[in-house]
Amino acid sequence: MSKKQASVNDVLASTLADSLNKKFKDTKVAYFLDGTDTSPTDIKDFISTGSSMLDLAISNKPNGGVAVGRITEINGLESSGKSLLGAHILAETQKKNGVAVYIDTETSVSQEFMDVIGIDMGKMLYLHLETVEDIFEAIEEIVTKVRESDKDRLVTILVDSLAGATTKVELEADFNKDGWATAKAIIISKAMRKITQMIGREKIALIFTNQLRQKLGVMFGDPWTTSGGKALPFHASTRIRLKNMGQIKDTGKNVLGMKCRAQIVKNRLGPPLRHADYDMYFDRGIDNYGAWLTVLKEHKLIKQGGSWYTLTDEKGKEHKFLSKDWEELITSNDEIKEYVYKIICDKVILKYQEKLGIDDVEFTDEVIGD
Repeated sequence: MSKKQASVNDVLASTLADSLNKKFKDTKVAYFLDGTDTSPTDIKDFISTGSSMLDLAISNKPNGGVAVGRITEINGLESSGKSLLGAHILAETQKKNGVAVYIDTETSVSQEFMDVIGIDMGKMLYLHLETVEDIFEAIEEIVTKVRESDKDRLVTILVDSLAGATTKVELEADFNKDGWATAKAIIISKAMRKITQMIGREKIALIFTNQLRQKLGVMFGDPWTTSGGKALPFHASTRIRLKNMGQIKDTGKNVLGMKCRAQIVKNRLGPPLRHADYDMYFDRGIDNYGAWLTVLKEHKLIKQGGSWYTLTDEKGKEHKFLSKDWEELITSNDEIKEYVYKIICDKVILKYQEKLGIDDVEFTDEVIGD
């Protein structure tokens, strides 16, 4: 295509954009995605999950995380850490001077855990709602009030969980009546179409936790599905599947926490199908810096001799430490912290540089996602 033809197309596209925006005068619908326009596709901000490794796996760039103006689903089996991860996102929201909203359907909030990970309980809005109808009405009311009062303020809404929510029909029906699941899926499908459009233009992050359930009789493909139908998996920009990889115990065999794996089964913010591992302690939450040390060891970016580690900083200075002193070393020295985070990003962020042929890659029959 000649430069002259490209120029004509640009003029024509501009003419079409002006015409369409005049036709739909109540709202702007036509944009150019070259950075000259602020469009609905722009990510307003990111909120950390509390795990740098998970943030990088989601957004594939430094200082990322779950996207503001988007919907995120955190699913997994019971005791996989869904609510704990959601609570960390609320804590990170408050660190950014945002408003944290917790919608609880299971009446199982651990106030003690929320307190130890840094959530200000006096500033977090807690809602106890039972039905999906009430949940989406509350979300719509929150979005409307944010628009009216302070639309530049960050707001994160955590719905914990969608699987625990019932419907008004189910509450009023007999236990032996069928059709509950279908009614719930229909309501969620209608609501998600509306809510997705509403939050897309606002500084609001919407997080759902959901429960994995096994499909009966599945021999091939992914044997897992989630509650509430297909609307949430479709509308979510990111879907995180959590798996409990084992317990963390002290020398006395007391359980202190669990090892978690977060698989990104769907991602519109970066490369999908990546995973991140982190340790979750019940008395302090995610061990973020412990995961940093693990990555340094895996990529041989740090020396180990017995119980002692040696880190060489950007200036060539060596720092010797025990693993129990690692977090103190990182958090007490901003230069070391920035240097370590930079070299971790260099190793973890996926870069598509080399063109590969079909003989250079491996094809599998693995299927991840619903």
